[in-house]
Amino acid sequence: MINRFNIRVYFLLIENNCVLVADEIIKKQACVKFPGGGLEFGEGTIDCCIREAMEELNQPIAVGAHFYTTEIFQQSAFRETDQVLSIYYFAKMIGEQQFETSHQRFNFKQLENDEEAFRWVDISLLKEEPFTFPIDKLVAEKLSKHVHE
Repeated sequence: MINRFNIRVYFLLIENNCVLVADEIIKKQACVKFPGGGLEFGEGTIDCCIREAMEELNQPIAVGAHFYTTEIFQQSAFRETDQVLSIYYFAKMIGEQQFETSHQRFNFKQLENDEEAFRWVDISLLKEEPFTFPIDKLVAEKLSKHVHE
């Protein structure tokens, strides 16, 4: 039985026709996703994006337009009693890039929980990117179409 909501907020950081993608180990599972995370109680969605960018990237960002909010029922991949609601915003870096990126997937020092690495992916190749979560897959497809309109 679903008995709680899990609200996730993500930012689509786009530079030079590329979008930032996160490779993470979550509960011992290798995941490809967009950067962002869980909304904390008392926090607005834009504040969540800004906090997550600082926590994950040490990067100040300016949050732009809303891009997508989950429109279907999505059960959590990690907690079967949770319904996930995901919200995506466009964002831009403030100042120079403060974080390292790799051209290689899962470029970690060690394969342990909470490991995270980032890559820039050409938006034209997003459909081929192996996103882990259904909503990220949908957003990647919508983003790919959006930039080609």
